[in-house]
Amino acid sequence: MAQELMNILVNHVVNTELKKSASRYLTGSLVDIGCGTKPYRKLLAPHVTEHIGVDHRDTVHDKTHIDLIGSAYAIPVHDASFDSALCTAVLEHVEEPEQALRECYRVLKSKGVAVYTVPFIWHLHEEPRDFFRYSKHGIKYLFEKAGFEVLEIKALSGFWVTFGQLFVYNIYRFNIGPLRWFRIIDALGLILQGLAYVCDKFDKTEQWTWMYMVVARKS
Repeated sequence: MAQELMNILVNHVVNTELKKSASRYLTGSLVDIGCGTKPYRKLLAPHVTEHIGVDHRDTVHDKTHIDLIGSAYAIPVHDASFDSALCTAVLEHVEEPEQALRECYRVLKSKGVAVYTVPFIWHLHEEPRDFFRYSKHGIKYLFEKAGFEVLEIKALSGFWVTFGQLFVYNIYRFNIGPLRWFRIIDALGLILQGLAYVCDKFDKTEQWTWMYMVVARKS
């Protein structure tokens, strides 16, 4: 419950932007690389005919939604197996991001499209498997080096959403005892996320984004 409340703001932003990208770019059979619990399955259902989740055996997430055991480096399918690909908040957790992007490129059909979310400013998480953060320039370089044509790189927030959300994560360190019993931190977190969302509408400075959404096409 606390994890869901902590992430209402960023989840709303990602869902909104992913819905837009899915309606424009995602079709047919889709591979969800690092699928975890497949949180976007319902959102993508109107746009794809098949949603295949790939994750590794040692994932910290619920394994019941995994269709194929593999990794970002080794997806157990033939070349050109999928029309679309999705990879959300995974690229920071792989030691060799270029190798992971090349594997995505391999399993996509010609002109297939991949949608990624890639963090820029975010706290350490899922340690010790947390290796990188990416600027838009680094993203463009890596995707093009792997063979992709980059169609879009969109900053998902400005300063207020990024640091409002990080502040919420920080105050949850104190969510113990009476503060937890009376849901004081929960209430404060919701207020802060709401204020950050409103402020971001008026001042969306891209250089402070917490996350980019990337749309790239196989040539």
